[in-house]
Amino acid sequence: MRLHSSRTRFWGQAGVVAAAVVVLGATAAGGAAGRGPFLGPLHTVSPVASTVPANGDVNPYGTFVIQHSTGKLHRGNVLISNFNNAQNQQGTGTTLVQVSPDGAVSTFAQIDPAHLPGPCPGGVGLSTALTVLPGGWVVVGSTPTADGTSATVQAGCLLVLDSNGTVRETIAGDGINGPWDMTAVSSGDRDELFVTNVLNGTVAGGGAEVDQGTVLRITLCRPGDAPPQRVATTRIGSGFGQRTDPAALVIGPTGVGLGHDDTLYVADTLANRIAAIPDAVHRVSDAGTGTTVSTGGNLNGPLGLAVAPGGDVLTVNSGDGNLVETTPAGDQVAVRTLDDSGTPPGAGALFGLAVDLDRDAVYFVDDATNSLNVLH
Repeated sequence: MRLHSSRTRFWGQAGVVAAAVVVLGATAAGGAAGRGPFLGPLHTVSPVASTVPANGDVNPYGTFVIQHSTGKLHRGNVLISNFNNAQNQQGTGTTLVQVSPDGAVSTFAQIDPAHLPGPCPGGVGLSTALTVLPGGWVVVGSTPTADGTSATVQAGCLLVLDSNGTVRETIAGDGINGPWDMTAVSSGDRDELFVTNVLNGTVAGGGAEVDQGTVLRITLCRPGDAPPQRVATTRIGSGFGQRTDPAALVIGPTGVGLGHDDTLYVADTLANRIAAIPDAVHRVSDAGTGTTVSTGGNLNGPLGLAVAPGGDVLTVNSGDGNLVETTPAGDQVAVRTLDDSGTPPGAGALFGLAVDLDRDAVYFVDDATNSLNVLH
């Protein structure tokens, strides 16, 4: 997101900073279901580790906390995808790194675009779309470029890796066009992936907004020990604003998170709002751009999104370094400043975020520092 080659910095493991705190209005005492805000007791930002692997990839995007240990995946560690290569070219990152809570870093996978088991139009540029399914199957989006510019960006795919970091399958076409972010829910041997797509007519728009961004529900079946297979694709959202951008490659619907009532929340970045698509797990119709949960206020180009344990929606802003907590009713109940570097302060620094397994802290990647940090 942020072009930071001249100002990249790293905090030492001992570095700890206080997060600026804003608690908002009369609703601040009540998050979802009458609880206080999830962010209420969280005041401190601490660095965990650099996310730069041996090949020099930068711009960490996708962030996922591993639920179960299997193969090379370890419970409680954070899996992270890198979007840029060592030359800071967007849409060319090929690595997934794994970071433990105490800062140990390992490369989970370095993907060779020339040796994929199936089609992935344009190659490999790992986006924010990242999840781990039962059995340790890692699914990560690719929104690739040839040279880091939107002129060469192509449709990409979803890459399926086993728990040892080997790409076993690609899922392409049938609506997948610039997979930008993703969440998932599993039941038995079936998985539902919810994927935002940002390249439908975007490049042809030449920087103008094109309202063709989509949300797909992709149904997978896991047949024994074989890689999960796509059995259906349903478009459940469409009409979201998207455009190319020289600093961000493309801007469009980004973070997604599934609420307790099967409502899918979408960070509608260009419209500066949080959208809701009801009955996302079962619906067979297209909800368009959904309903507006919250807009404006402390939202400033929301990107990454996660659902807090109590059901509130957490989003990080592209226009500043803030994390915002919003109730399902639309009340913005808390704000934390996670990064205040650069001009404007914190702009372009934040992307993927995930609640930790103890449900009392938030991991987030910081593109200004190429690091994984934690708000606790």
